[in-house]
Amino acid sequence: MKTASFYMFVSVWVIGFLLFTLGPMVFSFYISFTQWEVVSDPVWAGTDNYRMLFKDTMFYKSLAVTFYYTLVSVPLQVVLSFGIALLMNLKLRGIYVFRTVYYLPTLVQGVAQMVLFIWIFNPNVGLINSVLRFAGIHGPAWLSDPHWSMPAIILMSLWTVGGNMIIYLAGLSDIPQSLYEQAEIDGATVLRRLWHVTLPQISPILFFNAVTSMIGAFQTFTQGFLVNGGPDNSLLFYAYYLYQNAFMWFKMGYGSALAWVLFVIILLFTLLVFRSSALWVYYENEVGGRKRRVRKKEA
Repeated sequence: MKTASFYMFVSVWVIGFLLFTLGPMVFSFYISFTQWEVVSDPVWAGTDNYRMLFKDTMFYKSLAVTFYYTLVSVPLQVVLSFGIALLMNLKLRGIYVFRTVYYLPTLVQGVAQMVLFIWIFNPNVGLINSVLRFAGIHGPAWLSDPHWSMPAIILMSLWTVGGNMIIYLAGLSDIPQSLYEQAEIDGATVLRRLWHVTLPQISPILFFNAVTSMIGAFQTFTQGFLVNGGPDNSLLFYAYYLYQNAFMWFKMGYGSALAWVLFVIILLFTLLVFRSSALWVYYENEVGGRKRRVRKKEA
């Protein structure tokens, strides 16, 4: 009876996974080797779509845009959210109000967030340029200037750091207070306590937020979609270029090839971060990341 109940409950997830995840992935992998324009039947093309990628200048452009955004925005998000979490972890009166204020922006995401920031970055009536004019500074045309469009989007990405902040706060609250007391008795300064106590204890959460933020950055779509790739394709994110090929130009085979290349890129970078975690991520009951790696090799 228990076995039957187990299979009944797990079957819901298994069926959903097969129909909406694994099935579409297998089909996408198949059509990446075909020429399929939706209205006609797929025609086998072998590796033509993948070979075309290396001759497609827009493919390299979208990769460069996405890598630039990821390499700059992810460290900023991780560091800023951690810094805010440290401040929000202070035992001050009314601190819960500030925690709420910092978290609330995460409720406005996606299209709504982008529409809001299109107004904020408006060169004539936008909030940022209005403040700059008050200070006697002539602000740029943020989303209309290819030199400023990416910095504007990176700045916009910091809008949702409250989500990571909450995760950091949960980790900070679990750090035993006795560790700080012992470090203080030993004469450790605030910075030393941060480096030798807080960071090692919070490193698994730093690792988690870094990985999830990186994966999300590689899949950035809305920002490029709502500005049609930005001026001079300065916001032609990879996911948006994939969308253009698959759903605007109906080149499903080529779009699927782009999707699988993105999957491989994300997988490789995720594995790289996981591999590096042995050097800097500390887990409870372990001496340290570097020693953990040595023990694994010896085993």
